[in-house]
Amino acid sequence: MSELSEAEVRDEVRTWLKANWDPNLPLLEWRNKLADSGWGMPHWPREWYGRGLPPGLVRVVEEEFAAVGAVGVLRGGIGRLAAATLLEHGTEFQKRKFLRRIITAEDTWCQLFSEPGSGSDLAGATTRADFDGTNWIINGQKVWTTSAHHAKYGTLLARTDWDAPKHEGLSYFIIDLKQPGVEVKPLRQMNGHASFNQVFFTDAKVPPEYLVSRVGNGWQVAVTTLAHERRFADGLAAPTRRGPRTGRIYDEERAELATVMEPYKWYPQRAGRVDLVIERARETGANQDPRVRQEIAKLMTLAKAAEWTSRRARAAQRRGRPQGPEGSLGKLAASHVARSAARVHTLITGTAAMLTGEDSPRNGVIAEILVSVPAVSIAGGTDEIQRNIIAERVLELPKEPRFDTGPFRNVRRN
Repeated sequence: MSELSEAEVRDEVRTWLKANWDPNLPLLEWRNKLADSGWGMPHWPREWYGRGLPPGLVRVVEEEFAAVGAVGVLRGGIGRLAAATLLEHGTEFQKRKFLRRIITAEDTWCQLFSEPGSGSDLAGATTRADFDGTNWIINGQKVWTTSAHHAKYGTLLARTDWDAPKHEGLSYFIIDLKQPGVEVKPLRQMNGHASFNQVFFTDAKVPPEYLVSRVGNGWQVAVTTLAHERRFADGLAAPTRRGPRTGRIYDEERAELATVMEPYKWYPQRAGRVDLVIERARETGANQDPRVRQEIAKLMTLAKAAEWTSRRARAAQRRGRPQGPEGSLGKLAASHVARSAARVHTLITGTAAMLTGEDSPRNGVIAEILVSVPAVSIAGGTDEIQRNIIAERVLELPKEPRFDTGPFRNVRRN
């Protein structure tokens, strides 16, 4: 089939919305319409609930949905990372079982990668998966797992071969978290939120058909997940003002977001809330201080450069190009922007930036920024990891000496 033009796509989606969009529909019924039509994830293949459109035309679909206020698929959460990974590595059974329910948001997901002794050194995972002839038996512990407390499924990286080098002894699974042998314990953060969890596995079971790709190829599959994660690692967008939206779909969407997106509500604060800086400077009078103005100018320059890098990555994605260095560059830039924003907010607000509660600046938002920003340098791969990736894969510098080669069981670890 010849590629559709932007005008043809715009006309087609506009016609479909006119015939199908109704804000009084149940949200699940509407999401099933999106799955059936392919307009929910239009860049996915047609055989897997998409339209086969090039990524560059997704923007057109989003604009037409926004024009009539139509609700799309749930964009946040780990489900989209699981879907992207399954589209590249999953079996036909896995795509058939999981992709549609990711679009409809009937299943929620989490990512079971990091462990107490292997966070940045992800390939050092020691959670083990042993095949007993019928199922894979999982034992071990994961940590920093967002949304595990309400997730139905998790993408799990576990060690299946202790005699292989550490990157080659890992396998990638889908695991049902609502089974005996899985215990989830929330972790309280210093900003007061409890987005993360510890997850303990004691003889939990994974059927063989839930193995993604092949035994021992888990690292390559995990790299796919991480590449997509880094595209969004600069945090969710700051809250936007929307007009009144009435109808059953909107009511149910708000209830969905209150649950599924609850763990992410502090993410704009961890990104530094650059959007509040000028407004805060004006309302406090700090914009009259030349030293503060200079720091604001530095921050805005850095933020704009990071935005352009992000736009370049999105433009490449829309053209169907594989992800380049922009993922790691953007992730590292986000850390610098967040830390710079925290410093500027402190300059503007002074000692009151440490106050929380109703009588504190912005009802405690400024204080929440200061205690949340450190997370952006850790989540999705630490700054040190991003620098290594950029040095070795982009600048082609020599790799650091390694002391963890050979069979994993002989490698010293925490």
